[in-house]
Amino acid sequence: MNRRQLFLSTAKAALLAAFGGGWRATEAKAETPGSPSATEFPDSKVLPTPTPPFSGFIQPNYIESMPGWPPTVMPPEGAPNVLLILIDDAGFGSNTAFGGLVPTPTLDKLAARGLRYTQMHNTALCSPTRAALLTGRNHHAVGFGIVAEGSTGYPGYNSVTPPETAHGAATLKENGYSTAWFGKNHNVPVWEASPQGPFTNWPIGQGYDYFYGFVGGDTSQWEPGCLFRNMTCIHPYMGNPGWNLVTAMADDCIDYITTQTATDPKRPWFIHYAPGATHAPHHPTPEWVEKIGAMHLFDEGWNAVTERIFANQKKLGVVPANAELPPWPDFLPKWETLSPDEKRLYLRQIDIWAAYMAYSDHEIGRIVRKIEDLGLFDNTLIIFVCGDNGMSAEGSMHGTPNEVAYFNGFAFTVEQMLPLIPAWGTDQTYPHFAVPWAFAMDTPYRWCKQIASHLGGTRTGMVVTWPRRITDAGGIRSQFHHVIDIVPTILDAAGIPQPTMVNGIAQRPYDGVSMAYTWDKANAAAASTRTTQYFEILGNRAIYHDGWMANTIPAVTPWEGVAGHPPVDVLNGFKWELFNLGDDPTQTNDLSAQEPARLQMMQELWMIEAVRNQVLPLNASQLAVLTVDRPGPAAGRTQFVYTAPMTSNEFGVAPSIINRSYTITAEIEVPEGGANGVLVTQGGRFSGYALYLMDGKPTFTMNLLDIKRPKWQAGAALPPGRHRIVFDWKMDAEGMAVARGGSGTLSVDGGKVAQLSLPHTQPIIWAWDETFDVGRDTGTSVDEDDYHVPFAFTGTIEKITFDLGETSMTPEAIKAMMEALAKKRDR
Repeated sequence: MNRRQLFLSTAKAALLAAFGGGWRATEAKAETPGSPSATEFPDSKVLPTPTPPFSGFIQPNYIESMPGWPPTVMPPEGAPNVLLILIDDAGFGSNTAFGGLVPTPTLDKLAARGLRYTQMHNTALCSPTRAALLTGRNHHAVGFGIVAEGSTGYPGYNSVTPPETAHGAATLKENGYSTAWFGKNHNVPVWEASPQGPFTNWPIGQGYDYFYGFVGGDTSQWEPGCLFRNMTCIHPYMGNPGWNLVTAMADDCIDYITTQTATDPKRPWFIHYAPGATHAPHHPTPEWVEKIGAMHLFDEGWNAVTERIFANQKKLGVVPANAELPPWPDFLPKWETLSPDEKRLYLRQIDIWAAYMAYSDHEIGRIVRKIEDLGLFDNTLIIFVCGDNGMSAEGSMHGTPNEVAYFNGFAFTVEQMLPLIPAWGTDQTYPHFAVPWAFAMDTPYRWCKQIASHLGGTRTGMVVTWPRRITDAGGIRSQFHHVIDIVPTILDAAGIPQPTMVNGIAQRPYDGVSMAYTWDKANAAAASTRTTQYFEILGNRAIYHDGWMANTIPAVTPWEGVAGHPPVDVLNGFKWELFNLGDDPTQTNDLSAQEPARLQMMQELWMIEAVRNQVLPLNASQLAVLTVDRPGPAAGRTQFVYTAPMTSNEFGVAPSIINRSYTITAEIEVPEGGANGVLVTQGGRFSGYALYLMDGKPTFTMNLLDIKRPKWQAGAALPPGRHRIVFDWKMDAEGMAVARGGSGTLSVDGGKVAQLSLPHTQPIIWAWDETFDVGRDTGTSVDEDDYHVPFAFTGTIEKITFDLGETSMTPEAIKAMMEALAKKRDR
């Protein structure tokens, strides 16, 4: 029987059965071409694949024709689900799986059922590592040589992922995977971080079917101001006391897996799961704070903790037997030299961080248990990367209750922080710990986050489980690898070819290589297939080659931040070291003097890699990159007009009033009975500004790092009718280019009602996780003694206008500041 006869027979049987003829229709089998259940694996390096030829045939009449459905695209049979977990700001010694003191039973359990990788590497900074991880290419090659907030107009630093370097998720999606991203997304250009888009560089535009997370470097876990579901900003914490994003994110991920499995059980999924933990702000729930505090894990202080972690690591075999613990840096205080108040503060800081780590591990454990309960664990490839960089030292030497202060060059004293100990980790703080804890948690490696020259900045633990394929349960692997190797490994595991063309754009080949060769026990000691890898962040650089590492010595420390004095001549302003990592795994014995020829060869190799990967031009100044003018809807504009309420625009698309003169004009109508509420605001509890009516009185408040709140307020409430409220800030004609003082005047209907001069203002940036809002406030208030969110305006906004003056932070001024800071360093 030919296909036409088969179809007519089947159709006739179906019709007769429907109308009482008693014939039974035959069922189309899943493998029958053209049937509704037919599937096809593209097996193509060109994505997406063209529409396949029609597999049926068409006659003049429907009854004589045969349908041929396009096959559903699916990956090869048996392709695993993939859960790619990335922890934020966590050092090599920060968890029990790699010798740390903080209990991480979920990670430990996965390590016991899979493999621990002890020489995995990242880029030493957030956005760059994430870009490299998700694309399989080196971070500069995909525009992320620095964090998104520090992007500059050079190909290696512009924060725009090129279409030539598509995310691995896009490849998986085009091969039939469901794809989702939960948590931190630090890879949207700041000028596109808006509900108005464009969304090309959002997860939805990069190959992910679903996104639930925050856009930016970090956010409050209690009241995230930049939390999105797909492209819509949401505020689920409002009216929901005790809500925490760590739990909410796990809940959403569990719902996604459950729904996806019930709806389409044959379709595998890829999930990128990236909690904000343990990046500042450290926001665990009270239950976890109490649980960890009762364990007294750190009471002996950071020096004793470092030694305990190192002993654990030796016992576990996660560091080489010949590894030595580097001496405690002489620029950090030893625990025994501290006062009782200092110890009390620092112990509270580390306990809060540890509770945050343990809490996050617990919530990830709920996801793993759901995968087990659904019977999916055996064929789920779980890749758990234990840090996107080394532990962060961005909390300043004593720690901080407000991380925004660090990026504005302000450091708190111990005395200022002691009264805040009870509130540490609650929604009233945005906290980070003291620098020495970062060094302890990076044990046994030197330095920390931002320092790409040393393994304390770039080496992370990693755990991989896939019971169906990886049978060496509890094994340890010491091959040298990098996060760029993860996408190629996932594609290798799924049997999907690496694409050469995506959406009509020829692809840059992956810089990464598959690690699947390490999975079999027989290959546990196989030589690494990655023999060379360069590193660079903020001028700190290194090159690994055949077991050796040449690296620079940091010229400025991370905790100095924008107040640091880096060299302007970055290429020649750093000294170099040379280490044989086989003999000296922790970089303690510098061989540069003994082997100058090898050092020169390694330096030349670094430059070759730098040119190939768009690393130049080099810069070591945070101040330079955080004050750059960028593209987008705010670029070049001196006037912004808003005629209706709107919320949730992040700082990159808002009018910037920092370091310039400006005028804010609000034209409003007050109804009978008066009006209250926010007219316009940016930021919140930890810094920002707002123009609002409180008790009917026009009020303008600046929140300077939650330390001072200068306020301008009218003496009387506005009567019903139309009104014109103006806040005019005149920056001083002379002074520092950043944080320059000035005088502010609040006027109502042409009459001055308040005036106040300030010696200085916010120097660099408002709280980044709270958005620019008109007509109501989201997140938190700039002054909770005045109002609580949302405090929507109860009158009518006719127009809000920002008129901006010239900035004091011109390119010439930035260059002059960089040169001046470099001269101070040379003294």
